[in-house]
Amino acid sequence: MPRTTTYRQRLWELALDRFGYVTTQDALDLGIPPKELPKLAEHEGLEHVAYGLYRFPHFPPTPLNQYAEAVLRIGGDAHLTGDAVLALHDLTPLAPKRVRVGVGRRTRARLPEWITVQHERVPDADITVYEGIPSTTVARALIDCKPYLMRTRLLDAVRAAREKGLLTGREEREVLTELEDAP
Repeated sequence: MPRTTTYRQRLWELALDRFGYVTTQDALDLGIPPKELPKLAEHEGLEHVAYGLYRFPHFPPTPLNQYAEAVLRIGGDAHLTGDAVLALHDLTPLAPKRVRVGVGRRTRARLPEWITVQHERVPDADITVYEGIPSTTVARALIDCKPYLMRTRLLDAVRAAREKGLLTGREEREVLTELEDAP
């Protein structure tokens, strides 16, 4: 007779690809009543992180957890943008103090101060997924950083992105053209 899986096991399977995080929407998608999440948090090793967001605390943390959490806290069409994308790929020498998350709609979520929400409409062609985290493409992020990163840092980031295979030759040329008049 096949063994049935528990709610916790089903959520854990999903969390394996999500840095240990699961959302209320994930529970719904798995056929788990959302009211079960607080019960699991109370009794079975799941911690409540934010409204609609939970994490398995014994899941090994990585340097990318903060980026995944920032996007999941906002949900929907949220994605990393600008310097957060560059930091995700270690393309600049300094990590930003805040994780910049782009979203195409108004958000009312109560967010910690380490998250900055940027309202933006980004074409689908400029959105991708890196390490399971929705993000703008590296090319788009480099161009978007033009107003607040020094030109020399941007050019170094373009070079590093090309070396890491994050930009094609065509994308590199397009980005460099966009950055010609950067301060």
